[in-house]
Amino acid sequence: MDVNLETPGGLLRQMRVTIPADRVSKAVDERLRTMSQRAKLPGFRPGKAPLKVIQQQFGPSARMDAVSDLVQRSYPEALVKVGVRPAGQPQINVTFEKPGEALEYVASFEVFPEIQLSGLDALEIEQPVVEVTEADVERLVLNLRKGRRVFNTVTRAAASGDMVKLDFDGKLEGESFQGGKGDGVEIELGAGQFLADLENGVVGHSAGDEFVVPVNFPADYRAEELKGKTAQFAVKLHEVKEVVLPAIEDAEFLAAHKVDSVDALHAKAREALENEREKAIQRRKKNQVMEQLATTNPIEVPKSLVQQEVPNLRQQAAQRMNMQNVPPEQLAEMLPAQLFEANASRKVALGLLLGEVVKQRDVKLDVTKVDVALDAMARDFEQPEQVKTYYRSRPEMMDGLRAMVLEDQVVDLLLEGARKVDKPMSLEQLLNPQAQA
Repeated sequence: MDVNLETPGGLLRQMRVTIPADRVSKAVDERLRTMSQRAKLPGFRPGKAPLKVIQQQFGPSARMDAVSDLVQRSYPEALVKVGVRPAGQPQINVTFEKPGEALEYVASFEVFPEIQLSGLDALEIEQPVVEVTEADVERLVLNLRKGRRVFNTVTRAAASGDMVKLDFDGKLEGESFQGGKGDGVEIELGAGQFLADLENGVVGHSAGDEFVVPVNFPADYRAEELKGKTAQFAVKLHEVKEVVLPAIEDAEFLAAHKVDSVDALHAKAREALENEREKAIQRRKKNQVMEQLATTNPIEVPKSLVQQEVPNLRQQAAQRMNMQNVPPEQLAEMLPAQLFEANASRKVALGLLLGEVVKQRDVKLDVTKVDVALDAMARDFEQPEQVKTYYRSRPEMMDGLRAMVLEDQVVDLLLEGARKVDKPMSLEQLLNPQAQA
């Protein structure tokens, strides 16, 4: 078998493979003999038809199957011969195939980039310094109370924070538009669920009122025909409900959070916030390591690997937007590949760079840290032991967990040699980076 490797450019490789005619003929004959043992032809008992008859009847299909099998078997052999490791699946085109002559095909594929790591000893990391304050604890306790709020109907005028039930019918220059009409819609005023002008326009009205609210659409609104326009919304207000939070000392509220006193609730809230603080600090440091690793080591990434990553990112986006049940074809139209290609390319690049660090620094997976990670993850669920059993029963999930742990080990290794600069910040700034603005 002759193999020639060509480099058209970048990471693309073309491997031209020639398989001798005698090997092709032998493969075809073996296929015909296999077919003869199963073939049922008129006038012959099963498996007793002469090979010549089998060849006349099944020759073309036998040759097609033999050629396909030869390509599949010879492709790995050819890769070993030229000493390359492809990234992703190849595109294979049979360029010459004729009875009695050699078989020729071209396999096109990308290879992994050659990586020369630099700057690993010059990383500079901001180390968040964050105190969990009593105000942070009180804020979390308030959110816990809001999570068990109830709404009571009132006869007064609506105010910000109330839940209202209403009908609305929006018109632009007297014409209805898509998405501008709703009946029996419930809106929490001030929560930003609808356009601010509509929510603010309901404030001050009581159940039974009918009124018109002018609503200004922002210049960057998603619907092209509404950008920067002002629509008139006819509103009929059916019901106003005020929010009632459970008292912090309410026994049922405390029991729901598995504590028996207000002090115990505050202690549990503080512990939860401190755990979140440590996780967020680690995430922030990890993101900085990743960003600097990618910036100081730009590499070309195989397009095939990027395209393999795109569906994963699309599925993650679908889960965030509660679109898991949308058929894959429709989801691909709603969330086209170009939305994810930049992130997919970065993720692939970081994976390759981290893999090179693993190889150069001889990083070995610490199996004890896998158990620690599984325990930490399971603690967030009501039945942690069941979660751990579920993970351990699924090899692909455990493989993902091991990969995450190994990645964290690499980050920790790089952090050891990094210069760290303390950066004081509030817990809100740490947990919500947008708050820093």
